[in-house]
Amino acid sequence: MRPAHLALAVLVAAVWGVNFTVIEIGLAHFPPLLFSALRFLAAAVPAVFLVGRPKVAWKWIVAVGLALGVAKFGLLFVGMDAGMPAGLSSLVLQIQAVFTAGIAAAVLGERPTRLRLLGMAVALAGIGVAAVDEGASGPLGAFALVVAAAVCWGASNVLTRKASPPDALNFMVWVSTVPVLPLLALSLLTEGPSRDLAALRALDWQGAGTVVYVAWITTVFGFGAWGWLLHRHPASTVAPFSLLVPVFGMSSAALFLHEPVTGLRWCAATLLVGGVALTSLAPAGRGGGAGGAQEPGGAQEPGGAQEPGGAQEPGGAETAGGAEPAGGTGGDRPAGADGPVGADGAGAPVAGAARTAAGRR
Repeated sequence: MRPAHLALAVLVAAVWGVNFTVIEIGLAHFPPLLFSALRFLAAAVPAVFLVGRPKVAWKWIVAVGLALGVAKFGLLFVGMDAGMPAGLSSLVLQIQAVFTAGIAAAVLGERPTRLRLLGMAVALAGIGVAAVDEGASGPLGAFALVVAAAVCWGASNVLTRKASPPDALNFMVWVSTVPVLPLLALSLLTEGPSRDLAALRALDWQGAGTVVYVAWITTVFGFGAWGWLLHRHPASTVAPFSLLVPVFGMSSAALFLHEPVTGLRWCAATLLVGGVALTSLAPAGRGGGAGGAQEPGGAQEPGGAQEPGGAQEPGGAETAGGAEPAGGTGGDRPAGADGPVGADGAGAPVAGAARTAAGRR
């Protein structure tokens, strides 16, 4: 990889990691569900008029939009608003790689190898240590919401893989159109019209800047650049950079938000990142059942069924979860085994692009 390409990969990981700190700042300006709706609105408009028509069936766009945009980001933003620290959120969300592989095994019949199972066990041990750390200093309910967000991200990865989008950025932009109205409706019902209106009336440059960052920088630039890299390099070369996302996430939260990083948290980070690395980069086993899981092959991009490792978001995304975007055919690699998705809390796919690139090679 050329130095310029390497620098771009690190920059994208940094953008996705810092995204969690920006979300935390934005939550001081907006109720969580309204903030999430604004994020997707800004990501979709005006980009939806520039990327062309959707290149996959609407059923996939709607399904991923609900799982990723409404469920995953809704839970993430509400969890962070309830007290889950930004740095710890960037770390815990990476467990999506394990959930992606588990859901792919159950739904697509993909059988994980022993090495991948070991990675999943190590990553889950990291989540356990993180839960102990958070239980000693913060609300476990908020922690559980972020873990639930990771489960929804895993489900969206498998859906993206089934959709197999040929253009990740086009797919992510159209997916971003789906969550806007459901999130606005949920915000009105649970956060109240008066709170939403008060937040919009008090909008200042900092609040507007957080929306611009999570929508245009994280989603449009992040996924566009990641897809560009996957077109030029093997997924196995690009995907490991997504493991830097929680490093930048925890570092930026400590630097800008003064979040403490305890010894237990560093232990959790070591176990989780190491486990995700094993889960993402270990050879995939042959698939057997539903979905006609095939041998791994296409490097998908974020958003798609990513293979663990990426990180959306992100969210949006949202990725980094596996470098394999979820879009792979039926079931090529266990979703989540390759590369990042929107490692941001955004989780978006760049799935088909990488697979197409792999095919050309």
